Formats: sequence, C-alpha cells, structure tokens
Amino acid sequence: MSLPDLKSPHVKLRPSSPGVQLLQSVVQLNIGGHVYSTTVGTLRKIPNSKLSEMFSGPSKPKTDAEGRYFIDRDGTHFGLILEYLRTQAVPTHHVQEVRCEAVFYELKPLVKLLDETPQLFGETVGRQQFLSRVPNYQENLEIIIRVARAEAIAARYSNIIVCVLRSEEDLARCRDAMSSLNTEKESVVTFGPWKAPATVEDLLDCIKMDIEAKGYRVSFEPHSTDKGFLFKSYDYFYKMNFQWW
Repeated sequence: MSLPDLKSPHVKLRPSSPGVQLLQSVVQLNIGGHVYSTTVGTLRKIPNSKLSEMFSGPSKPKTDAEGRYFIDRDGTHFGLILEYLRTQAVPTHHVQEVRCEAVFYELKPLVKLLDETPQLFGETVGRQQFLSRVPNYQENLEIIIRVARAEAIAARYSNIIVCVLRSEEDLARCRDAMSSLNTEKESVVTFGPWKAPATVEDLLDCIKMDIEAKGYRVSFEPHSTDKGFLFKSYDYFYKMNFQWW
C-alpha cells in the first residue's frame, strides 16, 4: 500500500492536540541555583510523583527573577534524575545522594532500582543487617563522640579506648581487664558480642566509617597494657584517635 502524497490538497495534516503540545513544552528549572532545561513530558514521566504533580495542576512552583521555575532544594544531582526520566538510565555514581532526591520527588521506581544497585544493596542488606545485631551500636557511637569532644579542650587529639568483644567467651574473659582499665580512668566504650559472620576488623571499619560520615577525622590502633594479663589485651582493646586540628 502506497503512502499518501502529503502535498496533495486532499490530504489534511491534523495539528497536534493541546495535550501533546503541553508535554512538549520546554521549561527552565532553577533547582537551588542549578539551572536545567527539559520538557513538561519528562517531568511528568512518572505519574503520582511529586515532580509530576508540580507540573500537572494549575499550581506551579514559584519562578525566579528570570522566569525559571524555582525549587528550593540542592540541585547538584538533579541532572542524574533528569537523565533517568529521559532514558531510564540508573545512576552508578553518587547513588546515596541521588536516592535522597528520588525519595524527595517521590520517584518510587527509581528508588527501587537504586536500592538494588551494588552500593546500596551492600549497605542495606550487608552492613546495616550486621550492625543491627551489634547491641547498642548507635548509642555507643554517640557516647564516643560525646567523650571525645569533652576531652578535646586545648588538645589536638582525643583518645577513646574501644573494647570489642566478638563472642560471649570474650565477654567473660575481658571483665578483669575492664576493671583494670577503669582504675586508670580511661574512657572505654564496649561493642559486642554479636551473632554474625563479620569480624572485629569489619566492626572497626563500620565505626570509623559512621563517625567520619559525621565530619570527624579518626583512626584506630591496637591498645595494649602492661598489667600482665594472661591474654593479649590487643585482641579486645583498640585506641580510637580523634584529630581536631
């Protein structure tokens, strides 16, 4: 079957419907000072999302002095959000940050895909599942920071002694050592025991990672004493160093 001759006077071209024209409309966005250009159709790609609702109803976001739609939000990673809406490409960099933006804009399909990336899968299914089995983990982090800050007056470093007990047997053997350390008035924060395959080194890495995520500079080293214990004290005790300047 031959195609119709578009130049024939008997063939009439139907104009695009108003809805199609609206979706193809180009808009300028100012996301916290970052300027982006896209179409209404791209912004409305995921129905029922906050981003779609912003550009679906009569109430649009406020505009800046240049007439661009303004969203009072850090727009550093919004380009990766747009790239997903345009091409369905899932970001492989800045995954945590992009997920925060996807949650804010209620882009549920993107949130689900990001949760399945190796970075977030390892964090949520691996690391966080392990830490949930370490008693009082978050509370201990807050204690460490509070004690370190209290000891930082006129000092470049704060030293906190961390006791890591991998098993119930370690807990029983460590009590005498803990008593001795207390007589020296050293700050001791105890982690464990826990029921998971993760090692002591894994836990120390987690502590360092989570405290550094709060902006602190920290390092670990084994801590030993000269009290003549019948076991190696560095199997249990570690010195955590905070550097302030």
